[in-house]
Amino acid sequence: MIDLHCHLLPGVDDGAADLDEALAMARTAVDDGITHVACTPHIYPGLYDNSGPAILAAVNVLQQTLDGEGVDLQLVAGADAQLAPDMAEGLRGGRIPSLANSRYFLFEPPHHVAPPRMNDVIMDLLGKGYVPIITHPERLTWIEERYQTICEAFDAGAWIQLTSGAVTGMFGRRAQYWSERMLDEGRVHLIASDGHNMRRRRPVLSAARDAAAGRIGEDAALDLVLRRPQGILLDRNPEEMPAPAARPQPRARASGWRRWLRG
Repeated sequence: MIDLHCHLLPGVDDGAADLDEALAMARTAVDDGITHVACTPHIYPGLYDNSGPAILAAVNVLQQTLDGEGVDLQLVAGADAQLAPDMAEGLRGGRIPSLANSRYFLFEPPHHVAPPRMNDVIMDLLGKGYVPIITHPERLTWIEERYQTICEAFDAGAWIQLTSGAVTGMFGRRAQYWSERMLDEGRVHLIASDGHNMRRRRPVLSAARDAAAGRIGEDAALDLVLRRPQGILLDRNPEEMPAPAARPQPRARASGWRRWLRG
């Protein structure tokens, strides 16, 4: 499995507090069957003033440490970038790192306020060759009132990523409901851990993969945590990757006279 959203870098945001916790998180990921992790600290001007070059340098240092400790985990760089009008410029110039230097990047909408022109920004980014991956929409406080905004972004070509803990119920029934609804409707491209620490937000994917498999099937669940993430690391065109699968609808039972005709 591949985890494309993890706050693993120590001391750069609200993720791993120090190197010891980062190492513990990395070992937890490996034990869960994860082979690659994207280190994706927040880029939130005024709060987390991270930038592409500093993130890349920190990823390289942590990779060297993991290698020295015998932790078999491959790291790539990325960021959880807040909505901003100059995102395309930031991506082009390297201030905002895309995932493994691909066309895909993590796009974090405001959590408590629905932005009025979010999909205009998304359309602009898509037109310039970037694929925004909307992170954890199931946890947005405004999803009930503006779910159509998420659906329109999906229809335009943005990707949707759920948090593993939301799928399994760790973020409460509300986030689990929206996770299950988007899975059932075939609107989910990825599941990632959004791991932050070794307490409530550990970097694990297997339980969410299994929960998703119960709704959309084993093969489609692997698309969420393996095949599409692999495609992102290889910078494949979205059209070359599996389309999201919806939950199969139960077949309606034939009425009595139809069963009699078939017999």
